[in-house]
Amino acid sequence: MNLLEIARQQAVKVVETAYEKAVAAGALPQAELPEIAVEIPKDASNGDWASTFAMQCAKPLRMAPRKIAECMVEQADLTNTCFEKMDIAGPGFLNFTLNQSWYQDAVRAVGTCGENYGRTKLENPEKIMVEFVSANPTGPMHMGNARGGVLGDCLAEVLDWAGHDVTREFYINDAGNQVDKFAHSVEGRYIQELKGEDSIVFDSSWYQGADIRELAHNLVEQYGDTLLSMTEQERFDTIVGYGLPHNIAKMQRDLERYKIQYDVWFRESTLHESGAVAETVQMLTDAGVTYEQEGALWLRSTAFGADKDDVLRRANGFYTYFAADIAYHRNKFQTRGFDRVINIWGADHHGHVARLQRALDALGLHGSERLEVVLMQLVRMMQGGEVVRMSKRTGKSLTLSDLLDEIPVDAARFFFNSRAAETQMEFDLDLAVKQDSDNPLYYVQYAHARICSILRNAAENGVAVPEMETVDLTVLTHTDEKALIKAIALLPEEIQEAAQTRDPSKLNKYAVQLAAQFHRFYNACRIMDAEPALRDARLCLCQAAVQTVRNALHIIGVDAPEKM
Repeated sequence: MNLLEIARQQAVKVVETAYEKAVAAGALPQAELPEIAVEIPKDASNGDWASTFAMQCAKPLRMAPRKIAECMVEQADLTNTCFEKMDIAGPGFLNFTLNQSWYQDAVRAVGTCGENYGRTKLENPEKIMVEFVSANPTGPMHMGNARGGVLGDCLAEVLDWAGHDVTREFYINDAGNQVDKFAHSVEGRYIQELKGEDSIVFDSSWYQGADIRELAHNLVEQYGDTLLSMTEQERFDTIVGYGLPHNIAKMQRDLERYKIQYDVWFRESTLHESGAVAETVQMLTDAGVTYEQEGALWLRSTAFGADKDDVLRRANGFYTYFAADIAYHRNKFQTRGFDRVINIWGADHHGHVARLQRALDALGLHGSERLEVVLMQLVRMMQGGEVVRMSKRTGKSLTLSDLLDEIPVDAARFFFNSRAAETQMEFDLDLAVKQDSDNPLYYVQYAHARICSILRNAAENGVAVPEMETVDLTVLTHTDEKALIKAIALLPEEIQEAAQTRDPSKLNKYAVQLAAQFHRFYNACRIMDAEPALRDARLCLCQAAVQTVRNALHIIGVDAPEKM
C-alpha cells in the first residue's frame, strides 16, 4: 500500500481539475500544457507535496506564474483528498499539506500489512531471472563474487517485493578450457603428492592455489596411486568427477552461509550434451550472421557494432564459451520463457554485453531490450587504513569463506550493498565490526532493538500495544511524529525506486534514514509518561516503525535483533 503515491496522484488530479475549472470560469486561457509535475520538497516547510505547474504554464498561458497559481488555488477542491490545504509559495509554487487522516492511515497501513508492508501486487508482473555470482567451480570465490552475490540477491528480493515473479540462478561453468586446465592442475599436484615436487614440472599456466593441492591430497587418500594406471581420459573423468562436485558443494555451503539461496543451479555442460549449443549456432548461421574462415566459424559481431568478430566454433570443432553463452540465454528466453534477464557481471565484462545482446537480436529474441547487465565495479578491502588482500588465517588471497570467518555475515551483506554497483567501493573491515553509531548497520539494528525494548517495557508495566484500528492516531501532531510517519510511508516508494533503477543500495540508505528519524522522535516525544490517548498512539507508531525497520532489513538479508 503506497500512500505516498496515492497522495501524489491526488495532488496531480487536484491541479488538473483546478486548471479545468479556471478555464471554464474564464480565469485562465485554454492551452496545451505540459505534464503536471508533483514532487516531495526537500524542505518540509514548503509543504508535503509541491507542484511547479504554474511556472511550467507561464509561457504557454502568457501569464505570470503567481497569477496562475492564485487562479488555481481559488478553484482547488480538496474534498475527498488526503490534503488539508493548498497554498502558494514564492513565485508560484503550489504547496500541498497532508491532513491528519493521511497520517493515521499511513500508520494503520503498516498494521494491516504487517510483514508484507512495502510489497506491491502487480496485475501483469514480469517473469524475471537474476543470474549472479556464477563463479567458475575451479577455485574459491573472491571478493568480486562476494559483492556480486549480495547485489544480485538484494536486487532479486527488491524485484520480488516490487511485484515481479523472480528466479535466482547460478550458472555453473563446468565445460570448456577452464575445466581442462583444472583437471591438469589437480593431476599435476596429484603426481607431486605421490612422487615428490620434482617428479613433474608444474606448468605456470595451471591453477596455483592451495585448494588444488587439497583436492590432490584428497584424491591420494581416496584412490591411492590407482589413477596413474588409468588412461588419460579415465584419469581426466575421475579428477573432474570428484573435483567439480567437491568445489560446487563448497560454493553452495559458503553461499548459504552468506544467506543466499538459489532457485536454480544450471550446468553449462547440459547445453552441450543436449545439442543446444550446436542448434543455436546453426540458427545464427541460418540467420546469415556467421562466416567461416580458416576452418573456424565466426559471428559477424562487427556488424552489431563490436570492434571485432567472435569465434563460435574453433577449427578443431569445439564450441567457444561465447557460443555456449548465446545458447544459455536462448534457453532463458525461448525455452524457459523469461520476460527479462538481469545478469550481475564484473565491469571487465563490459565489452561482452552488446555482442551478446545483438546475437540474441539475430535470433529474434530481442536481447537488446530484454537482457540487462548490471556491471559491478571493483571493491577494495581496507583494514587499519591499508588495503587487505590476504587472509590473516590462511595467508592466501582473501576468499568469501575467509571474509565470513573474520566479520559477521550481516556486516558483509550490509556493507557490500551500501553502494550502487557502478561505483567503486572501499570495504572498511574495522568499521564493519564496530559496535557504535559510526557503523551504519549497528545504528539501524540498534534502532530496531530500542523500539523492541520500548514495547517490551510497556508490556512489563501492564500497557499492551492496542490495536491500531481502535486508537485515534490523529493525535500524532508533533513535528517529529509526522516526520517519522512520512519516513515509514516511504518504504513502498523506496522499494519501487530500487527495483526500477536496479539499485538495492537505496534500501540501505533508507534504513539508516528511518533509524535516524526514529531516534529524533524518541528524543523529542515522551511515550510512557504521556497521557493515555497520546501514549497509546505513540506505542502504535513505535509498532509501525519496528515493523518497517524489520522489513527493510529483511529485504537486504540482514537480521533485526530484538536485544543488543
